[in-house]
Amino acid sequence: MKSLAAHPADWLVPQWPAPARVKALCTTRAGGISTAPWDSLNLGGHVGDDAQRVQHNRRVLQQAVAARPVFMNQVHGCEVLTLSTDLPDGRAADAACTTQIGLACTVMVADCLPVLLCDTAGQMVAAAHAGWRGLAGTHGTGVLEAVFKCFDAIARTDVAQPAMEVIAWLGPCIGPGAFEVGEEVRAAFVAHSMDAARCFQPLGNDKWLADLAGLARQRLNALGVRRVFGNDSGPEWCTAGNPSRFFSHRRDRISGRQAACIWLE
Repeated sequence: MKSLAAHPADWLVPQWPAPARVKALCTTRAGGISTAPWDSLNLGGHVGDDAQRVQHNRRVLQQAVAARPVFMNQVHGCEVLTLSTDLPDGRAADAACTTQIGLACTVMVADCLPVLLCDTAGQMVAAAHAGWRGLAGTHGTGVLEAVFKCFDAIARTDVAQPAMEVIAWLGPCIGPGAFEVGEEVRAAFVAHSMDAARCFQPLGNDKWLADLAGLARQRLNALGVRRVFGNDSGPEWCTAGNPSRFFSHRRDRISGRQAACIWLE
């Protein structure tokens, strides 16, 4: 990948074999002006932080990516936006895809999993906000499956590449040692695939520790994505376990949001 514009050294830049024109990054807490408990680069405008500070922080992000980050109103669903230059911020959705230069597919997270995707021809990119509800979806169709429907539609109309291959990068999220869930969460995944049971460790009393990144890797593999990079469910990727680096709603309740972006140059 070519070098990105200047940004805090603490931010994550995916190490993956994306085409040269595909750019991506994930922010951390570093680089903004918000004060505690949102310190410092809070990008969420819905968490109680001062609106002017949030706007300053978003400008920091926009300068770093040299593209327009399109912010969504994330609702833990499966709606996917196809970005265009006239699309305003604030549309209700949990994923975005685009083939246009200068628009950054952007998801905000503070325990949920950011998933960045691109095709190996460098024609289209997408970002998905994958909390457990969006990842599980309904009847086995969640936000990742919805992104692939969007990619398929683009490939048929705009790109026309019959042998499309997609690669994915998983960003930081709450880790398998911290994500305690109820039986209803496990049931939602196991009903779709018994393999999902491997991503849950019992705590007793119908409580489980869930591996959110592991569940996403299973879903991506089922979609034919064999090359998945980034979050391997290790402790260094856990938002709850790294308070100096990552925001975590589960840990702090009042928390900022980091963002993961992917765009075409």
